[in-house]
Amino acid sequence: MSLAEKIARAETRIFKAVFPNTTNHYDTLFGGATLHMMDEVAFICATRFSRLKMVTVSSDKVDFTHPSPGGTLVELIGNVVRVGNTSLQVRVDLFVEQMYSEERTKAVSGLFTFVAIDADKRPVSILAGARAEQH
Repeated sequence: MSLAEKIARAETRIFKAVFPNTTNHYDTLFGGATLHMMDEVAFICATRFSRLKMVTVSSDKVDFTHPSPGGTLVELIGNVVRVGNTSLQVRVDLFVEQMYSEERTKAVSGLFTFVAIDADKRPVSILAGARAEQH
């Protein structure tokens, strides 16, 4: 399988409802809950791509450009955007949808970096496994 095919197959989409237990005092999705959901989607995407043990090492440039009100739906979409030797980067976009209309808006976007680790928690090559599959 080519690298492009592996990246395409790793795309991860999850829907959530914005319930009161995830909102702040403005009745919008709490930033911490948003980051939690985004990191989870990014982790799943990274793991689906590599099929290795992955750990988050950083989140970068998370932009909250639109609120996600209580009573809406959110879709989180994770895509691998960069693959290094032991690390990879996943972009997660969060879209907010009204429950009872077709209205949909991109609300949050962020980058998450993961490192593949072995049983001793040391970095291991992601690409070695990809190269082995191609032979």
